[in-house]
Amino acid sequence: MNGRRSGAHPVRERPRAAVASASAARAYAVAVVREEWETPFRRAPEGALVDLRLVVSEMVSNAVRHGGGLTGFEARPEAVGVRVVVRDASDQVPDAVTSPGAFPEGEEHLERAAPGGYGWPLIHRLARDIHVERLPEGGKAVSALIPLTSSRED
Repeated sequence: MNGRRSGAHPVRERPRAAVASASAARAYAVAVVREEWETPFRRAPEGALVDLRLVVSEMVSNAVRHGGGLTGFEARPEAVGVRVVVRDASDQVPDAVTSPGAFPEGEEHLERAAPGGYGWPLIHRLARDIHVERLPEGGKAVSALIPLTSSRED
C-alpha cells in the first residue's frame, strides 16, 4: 500500500487516544475529522459534527458509568464518516444492546433517583453499524460509525 486513500490526502498514523474524559474524546474525534477525513473537496457539515460529539459523549459516559471505567478510545476515518471505538473494563454486555431501545417517557422517569435512559436510543438514532464485542483480555469494545456525509438518514 502506498499510504494514500483513493481521492484523499495521505493517511497519517495516529496513535490511540489517551483520553480520560468525554471532553477529551470529543476533541480527539473532531481532530480526526478535521485532519484525516476532511479534504479540500469534502467537509463535514456542522450538524454531523454535533452528532459525532453527542455519540462520543454518550459512549464514553456509558463506559464510565456502567462499564467499570474507560480503558481505551479510538476514532478512525471511514468512507462515509468516523468509526468510534470505546473500550471499558466490564465483560457485561447490557441487555439493551440487542435493540435500539426507546426514549424514556412519562413523569415517573423524571422522578427516578437515577435519571438516564437516553444514551443508547440516542446512539442508535445518530450512528450506524453498532457493535459490542467482548475482548479476550477482558472488558468489551463498543463501536459505532457516525456518518458525516449528506446521505445521513434523519
